[in-house]
Parts: sequence; C-alpha cells; structure tokens
Amino acid sequence: MCEHCGAAADTAAEAPPASGTRSRDRDEQGRARNARPRDGLGRPLPYGAPGVARQPEGVPRTPAQALTEAQRLLDDGMPFHAHEVLEDAWKAAPAAERGLWRGLAQLAVGLTHAARGNAPGAEALLGRGAVAIAPYADTAPYGIDIAGLTDWAAGLARSLNGSGGPVPAAETAPRLRAGAA
Repeated sequence: MCEHCGAAADTAAEAPPASGTRSRDRDEQGRARNARPRDGLGRPLPYGAPGVARQPEGVPRTPAQALTEAQRLLDDGMPFHAHEVLEDAWKAAPAAERGLWRGLAQLAVGLTHAARGNAPGAEALLGRGAVAIAPYADTAPYGIDIAGLTDWAAGLARSLNGSGGPVPAAETAPRLRAGAA
C-alpha cells in the first residue's frame, strides 16, 4: 500500500536497475528507504543538498500529540511532513480508527499536491480523504473537526479546478480540531 496516498501497491516485478544508477538506500533491516534530502513540501533534492529535517518514522504519539504535531507542521507550510505524522497515527491506530487517520493523512497529501501545483493529484486526494473521514462526523473523535475538514477539502478542490497554480501551504492549511487557533 502506498504510504502517501493509501492506494494499493503495484505488485509487478521491478525492472533491474540500469547500469550506472545508484543502488537503493536501505535501512538497517534492508528495506528500501530514500535518504535524499527533501524540501519543505517533501520533494526530493539532489544528494548533498541542504534539506528540511524529515519526520522520524514510527514515533509513538497519543492521538492528541499526533494532532498537535500535524497541526504545527501544517501551520509551518509543511503538509508532507504533517502527513508523515498522521501516517504513523494511522499505522498505530485501532482498526476502528484507521480510516480516520488514513483520511487525515490523505488530506495532508492533497494539500501537498496543491502546494506543488498538481491540481489533479490534489483534487483526487482531497476527495479520498474527505470520503474516508466522513463516517466519523457524528463522533468527532479527539475533537477533530470532521465537518470543517470536509468543507475545507471541497472548497480547496473547487478553487483548484483548472487553476494549475500552486497554493501557499501555510495560508491554506486547515484546522484539524474545532476551536483550535
């Protein structure tokens, strides 16, 4: 499953690397990891270039801590990094809440695409995220503003329709919790 959008992973065998290409970065368990530096929107930069510190993976956080950290990153114009925090919460959540956290991560990736100027990708992920969180509207777990987020996603998607230009991530970021400043 794609860690960025939740889509089913392609199971086709990968082609062998072309001669002269770099071998894949691996973690201590041998899993593929991209060690390239990234910019504030998560785009890979050339090896050796200064980048933005990445969010460590697998950090155990309470739901409140995850929401606070994700909101901080959204407010700082770093929705890709916020999605990584929300993805950790998704992976650690009980089964009944995984759709909520997956949807929140998809909304953050939707904003990432909007900030990168990829309107079609943004619209798709904003729509998927809104659909994923909608079933939680009646309970609003952890004070999450489900109605506000679904309205925000629909409004951002409408504003992107045909625009093609990037949006300012920090100024466009949603409020994850009702009443949050």
